[in-house]
Amino acid sequence: MAMTDTTVSGAGLRRSGRVAEAGVLWFLALVTAAALAVDAFVHADLAPGYDGVTADVSQGDLFRIEAAAAALAALVVLVWHRRPAAWAFAFLVAAGGVFAVMLYRYVDVGSLGPLPNMYEPIWYPEKTASVIAEAVGAGTALLGLVLAWRFRHRRVAAA
Repeated sequence: MAMTDTTVSGAGLRRSGRVAEAGVLWFLALVTAAALAVDAFVHADLAPGYDGVTADVSQGDLFRIEAAAAALAALVVLVWHRRPAAWAFAFLVAAGGVFAVMLYRYVDVGSLGPLPNMYEPIWYPEKTASVIAEAVGAGTALLGLVLAWRFRHRRVAAA
């Protein structure tokens, strides 16, 4: 009975490792972008209903800014998912959304400079969907940031 050589060369292992890394980052980018897309949709949809909550800037305008930032972050993470900066941007947008929802849900901050008083101590389906999407997006973006940074530094060290 003949023995077959099943060893894999170092170059083959490195290539399969890069393919696995790319697959993991691509999967995380898809999940993160989907979560950010939900965030963008909900904020864009709700914005007109909040135009009446104003100081120097209306809450509706702030919702439109969040929608645009979330849509941009989704696009950036899909296009540049190997770059840690793309993940950092997506994380900041998603985590900032979670922070804002939780702050204004539980704390009556009042008006802050040009920002209106956005205290809203209730939960409703769109708000719940938004905060869940933002939390999922923040979690996957943070994981993507850590992995992209590690993969990039591992490649630099191996070169």
